[in-house]
Amino acid sequence: MAHEIIERNQGLDNVALIGIQTGGVWLADALGSEIARIDEAVAVPVGSIDASLYRDDIGLRPVSPAAVSNIGFDVDGATIVLVDDVLYTGRTVRAALDALSDYGRPKSVQLAVLVDRGHRELPIRPDYVGKNLPTSSAESVEVSVDGVVIS
Repeated sequence: MAHEIIERNQGLDNVALIGIQTGGVWLADALGSEIARIDEAVAVPVGSIDASLYRDDIGLRPVSPAAVSNIGFDVDGATIVLVDDVLYTGRTVRAALDALSDYGRPKSVQLAVLVDRGHRELPIRPDYVGKNLPTSSAESVEVSVDGVVIS
């Protein structure tokens, strides 16, 4: 995915990665490290965003008090790659887009996910996908550095 991000953006000028709390943060860090390994001349800023208070199902899901946003760079005019571990209904991404708008107006926003499991409820499609993993809506998908677990 790191190579795809570099190729699609024709380099890394004004590109930043933002991991969606909590699963996308470690993945954004890993992508940032891989991009730095590929192109040592450019340091891509990496941040994190907590979208839990922007969700439309806030009463149905627990809010993680440990999750915080950490964006130490200017979002205005930048190409932001939102990063998450699993894309399912699209509601987390929608909430992250709303949260991101509090930090400024990016030039564009792209979406990178490690696993796309389908079942979208909103018209959201990733730009970069590590693996498409068809699942039933009754199944659960958990991703970590060690791998993917379906239960």
